[in-house]
Order: sequence, then C-alpha cells, then structure tokens
Amino acid sequence: MGLLIVDKDKTARRVLADLLIEEGYDVTVTSSAAQALYDILKKSAQVVLLGEEFDELRAADLIPLLKQCRKDVNIILVSDKVPLPLIRKVRKEGIFYHALRPLGAEGREEIRQAVRCALASVQNCHSH
Repeated sequence: MGLLIVDKDKTARRVLADLLIEEGYDVTVTSSAAQALYDILKKSAQVVLLGEEFDELRAADLIPLLKQCRKDVNIILVSDKVPLPLIRKVRKEGIFYHALRPLGAEGREEIRQAVRCALASVQNCHSH
C-alpha cells in the first residue's frame, strides 16, 4: 500500500515520512504537484498526505485535480494554518481527513490512525 507525502516544507516531509516508514508503509515524498499527479495516475499511491502548499499549487487547487485523476484516492490534509472557509471547500472536494502537523506523541498517533483508516477505506472500496 503506497503513501504519498506532498509538502514544500522539507522538515515536515521528513517528520511524516519517518513516522510512516516506522509503521511499515511504502512512502514516496515530493514537493511537486506534478509528481503527485503522476504518482496518482500510475496508481502507486492509495493515500496522499498533503501539506498546504508545494511548488506549483496550493492544496485547495491540487485536491480537485487529484480526485479527477482517481476518485478512490484518499487525501489527508496536514496543516495548521488553513482558514475555516478553505477547510469547508476542501471537505466539499472530498478530503478524507484534516490533521494538524504531528507535534508530540498525540499528533503522531492522530496521523497513524488517520492513515490506517484511509488505507482500510481504500481496501474496502476495492474488495467490493
């Protein structure tokens, strides 16, 4: 099961990648929206963890594109500074979950659980 982490912030990418690799997941990391779209199209990622911005686009602009490429991809938005109107917009676009950046043990556990649920949801979709 592939996870894709997309974030402009190198430290944020590393923290998430280390956490999820530790959990035994196959993790790909990029700061590029184009690379994210490519990985979704070739179906190597079932779950995408998105920061709020990357090289070319902001999360709110990339989410509809990812969903057009693959409706069954689960997107977890990982961000602290998203204003409420934007949260509402990305929820309408079909994000799976919104998590705060994983600071401390509670934050890391929240990310672990969100990823677990997102992967289980994708697997359930494919088994029917």
